[in-house]
Amino acid sequence: MNRSAPSIPRARRETDLVMEATGLVKRYGHVTALAGTSLALRPGEILAVIGDNGAGKSTLIKCLSGAVVPDSGEIRVDGKVVDFAGPLDARRVGIETVHQHLAVAPSLDIASNLFLGRERRRPGLPGTLLRMLDKKGMQADAQVHLNRLGIMTIQNPRQIVETLSGGQRQAIAVARAAVFGSRIVIMDEPTAALGVRESNAVLDLVERIRDEGLSVILISHSMPHVFKVADRIQIQRLGRDVCVVKPSETTMTDAVAIMTGATASPAYADAQTGA
Repeated sequence: MNRSAPSIPRARRETDLVMEATGLVKRYGHVTALAGTSLALRPGEILAVIGDNGAGKSTLIKCLSGAVVPDSGEIRVDGKVVDFAGPLDARRVGIETVHQHLAVAPSLDIASNLFLGRERRRPGLPGTLLRMLDKKGMQADAQVHLNRLGIMTIQNPRQIVETLSGGQRQAIAVARAAVFGSRIVIMDEPTAALGVRESNAVLDLVERIRDEGLSVILISHSMPHVFKVADRIQIQRLGRDVCVVKPSETTMTDAVAIMTGATASPAYADAQTGA
């Protein structure tokens, strides 16, 4: 099996799917985490994925981000089949993930966290021979990216991350994904454990990322947050995708009822590849 990540052109038409997963199955011994789940992500949209515990949400995003290899099924990015052996393969085709447990280094400054794993070296001999990092260049670019994304509560890219609030740390993790994700940003519970004000700031940042043209997959247990920012909502139950609905055509109560199995999926559910 070819494990190399292919080079994939950008989607060109609004009707194209940026990502499509079909029939994903993942088993851990006798436990089936995914039982044939599918997903369709459109250009420039926020697709929320909701479900009760055990619905397969975390396993799904791990498959889509390369952290887990599904037992069967197919994943396409911009219409081409991809075979992720790990997260680096997903990154190579423009997919960035913000996990529930923040992957930030508290003892490093903001700029170093923004370029974590992608550090730039200084030009010329200092970089090639002495392997010196271009700290000033990364700090300057970090400030540009923070300003572009509207993260105005952070003014100094040299500030140590452990001095930031929880919401500001989450903003740094989201900003890093937005800077390096050229197609898709996957977010797993980005507002978990945040207060109301910080949650709203992170949600505003998620919307700005979408408005810049990136597609977002949002995993969240917060129905108000989902209905505030999502363009479409995929409901998971027992490892399967039950239906896809639009916030404008359903209510939070109905969505929870479908999610828990109290109500059957609606006939008007949006088809995965439909308009």
